[in-house]
Amino acid sequence: MLDPVLLFFLLGLTAGLLRSELRLPAAVYDLISMLLLLAIGLKGGVELAKQPFSALAWQTLAVMGMGSLLALLAFGVLRFVGRLPRADAASIAAHYGSVSVATYAVGVDYFTNRQIDFEAQMPLLLAVLEIPAILVGILLARGLSRDMRLGVVAREVFLGKGIVLLVGGLLIGWIAGPEELAPITPLFFDLFKGILALFLLEMGLITAAQFGSLRRYGLFLVLFGICMPLISSTVGIAVGLGLGMSLGGTAMLGILAASASYIAVPAAMRISVPEANPTLSLAAALGVTFPFNVLVGIPIYHAMATHAFELTGGLGP
Repeated sequence: MLDPVLLFFLLGLTAGLLRSELRLPAAVYDLISMLLLLAIGLKGGVELAKQPFSALAWQTLAVMGMGSLLALLAFGVLRFVGRLPRADAASIAAHYGSVSVATYAVGVDYFTNRQIDFEAQMPLLLAVLEIPAILVGILLARGLSRDMRLGVVAREVFLGKGIVLLVGGLLIGWIAGPEELAPITPLFFDLFKGILALFLLEMGLITAAQFGSLRRYGLFLVLFGICMPLISSTVGIAVGLGLGMSLGGTAMLGILAASASYIAVPAAMRISVPEANPTLSLAAALGVTFPFNVLVGIPIYHAMATHAFELTGGLGP
C-alpha cells in the first residue's frame, strides 16, 4: 500500500495529465515550500544540538566531494554517450550532482514510518550538496575565464530562498534546542506530513507539465533519468559506508545522491550558462528522476544499503 503522501503526488500527476483545472495558488505553494524547508532544518538542528559540531567536518568535505564527482560522472555520460551540446550536458550534470529537498522530505517520511533512525546532520549535508555541483557545472560549461560572474553565482547559491530557509532552520533548531522550540512544534513538526502531502500534490502537477518535453527530446533522457540515480545512489551508499554511518544514514545518503535539483541549480544555471536549454534539465530531473525516486527509488536505495551493510558489516573509516 502506497504512503498517503505519495497518493497526493499521484493525484497531482493524474490531474495534470488530464489537464484538470486543479492548481495551488502561487502564494500557497510558496508558503508550503517555506514551511517544509524550515521544518526539515529545525528537525536537523534539534538533533544536531546533541552532538559536537566539529565532528562533522570530514563528513561535510566528503559529501561535497561526492557532489562534484557525481556532476563529473553525469557530464561524461551526457556528453559522450548522449552527445548533448557542452552547455546542455554541463547544466544537466549540475542538476544531478546536486540534491532535491522534496525527495529528501519523502525519504524522511519513509524512514519515520518504519522507525529507522538516521544521522541528525543530514539537513546540513543536504544544504552543502547544493554548492559543489553548481560550481563544477559552470566550470564544465565555460572553463576558467575572467568573465565568470562568480559573485552573482555565489549570491544565487548561498542567498537563495531554499538555502537560507534550510540553513536558517538548522541554526535556529541547533541554538534553541527542543525545549525552547516546543511552542512552535505543532506547526512545524506535527503538521509535517500534511505539509508534505500538499507540496507533493503541486509537484505532481508540475511533473505532468514536463512530460511534453520528454516526448520531444527522446528516449535517452528517460533512460538517463532512471539509470543515473541508480548509479549515484551506489556512490552515495559507498560514501556512507566509508564514513561509518548507520544503516539509515547510509541509505539516506544514497537517496540524497540519487536525487536531482530543480530549484537552486536551475536558477544558478540560468545566470551562468544562459545558452543551456533549461527544458532538458527540468524534463529529466522533474519528469523522470523525481517520480522514479519517490515512487520506487527510495525503497530500492534502502534495500541496496541494507544489502551493502550485510556484505560489509557497516564498513567504517
